[in-house]
Amino acid sequence: MELYQLRSFVAVAEAGHLTRAAETLHVSQPAVSAQIKALEDELDLVLFERTSSGMVLTSAGKRLLADAEKVLAAAQAMRNEAKALKGEVAGKVRVGTMSDPQFIRVGEFLSATVERHPLLQVELHREITGVGFAKVLNGELDASFYYGDLEHPAVGRLRLRESSYRVAAPAAWKSRLADAGWDEIAHQPWVITPSVSTHHQLLRALFDKHGIEPTKVVEADQESVIANLVVSGVGLSLIREELALEKQAAGEVCLWSDVRLHTTLWFVYLLARENDPAIRALLGVLRDIWKLASPAARRDPGSISA
Repeated sequence: MELYQLRSFVAVAEAGHLTRAAETLHVSQPAVSAQIKALEDELDLVLFERTSSGMVLTSAGKRLLADAEKVLAAAQAMRNEAKALKGEVAGKVRVGTMSDPQFIRVGEFLSATVERHPLLQVELHREITGVGFAKVLNGELDASFYYGDLEHPAVGRLRLRESSYRVAAPAAWKSRLADAGWDEIAHQPWVITPSVSTHHQLLRALFDKHGIEPTKVVEADQESVIANLVVSGVGLSLIREELALEKQAAGEVCLWSDVRLHTTLWFVYLLARENDPAIRALLGVLRDIWKLASPAARRDPGSISA
């Protein structure tokens, strides 16, 4: 069998229609049809059921689709490796982003990657931290920005920077919270993130450390939304220190106590892919952007001081 036959097989399976698959592959519809027929003849299996609405995978087709995708991926990986041997890095990488784009310097990262590796296509996906980590593990993402102390033996990490969070409240609450203790703080409305996020884990650890449980909770999943809700008077939350200080100076929030929660920003990827040319290229770009002399250690958990 030929690779172009497998490409046609996968394209028809994804499109569910010969004509649409042909458009995707930039070939004629009869050519795609002939390639599918040739593949079916060689395998002595019917891969599709021809219906009035299009092409539907048979049971055999469904079972062989994953194998076809693996073969095509392996062929592409071989091409990429060949280009890397010539000093060129090519292909597509899916990278998870989170938090404030300026905080993780995603603009600089993308710009430098495009300049140095023009054949490497970077696809950005905004994710909650825990979700991004999980998608790296299951292969949905090739790498991701991540902050926190979640470790896994299959995941490599490049330390980018340290970060601190402060307990911020609406500016109008300054006098109300001036002499408030932990019990009074717990009874205020809180804005928190979903449980899969590092932000949530930091706040949960803070509550557990002081034996308190917030009684009124509003959930939001983005840092900018959380900050806006605090400024708008909805409740307290954790806000990254530089952003919290900026909003305090503008009279938009007040900071309660001198509590700081410390964490680390990482770039994570599967250790099994640490020699992948695309991953090596991304790590090289990040080390230059963040002025890192060498890869960071893999074990440096975040901490809380309060």
